[in-house]
Amino acid sequence: MRGKDQQLQPEAAELVATVLEREQLSSAAKTAIPRRPLSRTQLVVLWSLRIYVLFMIAVVIYQVWAATQQ
Repeated sequence: MRGKDQQLQPEAAELVATVLEREQLSSAAKTAIPRRPLSRTQLVVLWSLRIYVLFMIAVVIYQVWAATQQ
């Protein structure tokens, strides 16, 4: 078996592209991309946005509930 870090030669890559179907080729071309480490400021902003979204969901649910009570 070939290791993950080895590349196909150009002729072999062309052969693979002609033999595989479209879906198979797209799944064969996918590579895992590692997560980017975030700074502390970026993490704070993301968590603030998450909390804001949860708060707004609660506000909308309350508004819908209050409108149905009238």
